[in-house]
Amino acid sequence: MLFDLQSRGRRNFVRVIYLGLAVLMGAGFLLFGVGVGTGGGGFLDIFNNNGSSTSAQISTLEKRADRAVRLNPQSAQAWADLTRARYQTAGLGDNYDSAANQGQGQFTRAGLAKLGQASTAWQRYLKLQPNHPDAALARQMATAYSQIGLDQPADAAEAMEIVTEQQPSAAAYGTLAQYAYLAGQTRKGDLASAKSVQLAPAAQRKLVRAQLAQFKRQALQQAAQRAIEHSGSTQVPKSGRTQGVG
Repeated sequence: MLFDLQSRGRRNFVRVIYLGLAVLMGAGFLLFGVGVGTGGGGFLDIFNNNGSSTSAQISTLEKRADRAVRLNPQSAQAWADLTRARYQTAGLGDNYDSAANQGQGQFTRAGLAKLGQASTAWQRYLKLQPNHPDAALARQMATAYSQIGLDQPADAAEAMEIVTEQQPSAAAYGTLAQYAYLAGQTRKGDLASAKSVQLAPAAQRKLVRAQLAQFKRQALQQAAQRAIEHSGSTQVPKSGRTQGVG
């Protein structure tokens, strides 16, 4: 977790920050089309038609991919297939509780563990395929690293950079900007934000600019609070003795 949530005041502050970020991310999904387009990438791709037959098929694919990487650990394609299968498995069955979080759904501990396994496979894949990684798979992993997943915005931004390099669009750059701001990578966020505005339709540029600016403010506020919480948690407790004056 990013914060120490034992204090009621801290919990309320964090709720406000995350609510604001969630609203802006939600607006980003509508405006930028995050998670749609070539190759999909949103978690809805996992949850649609996730009946027993689909679960069984994905489980089979994951077993095959796992066997393939064991037989040929230097195969980038095998690691890509394993990454994709693990990502999809994270949204199935007991890995995801659709009724939790006031009906918005959330990953269970098992689901987060599966996303962690997908991350491991993804990092191995990137080492074997550094020059032209799969943009559709990168989009999926950006979602896996998002706040509704592993909450690793720096890794999400890195994945979205792959998408913007191969499929540049206002949507892709807008998403990259959001993840970069959350990761505290302000310069990268500003550059991506400017590119998103540039690529947006003329009629939407003002709205895109305002939305990303607001998201940046929220993210900076979150980062500042995180720094305060971290500073407070690393302070050395006082012994209670009065220090003598030398």
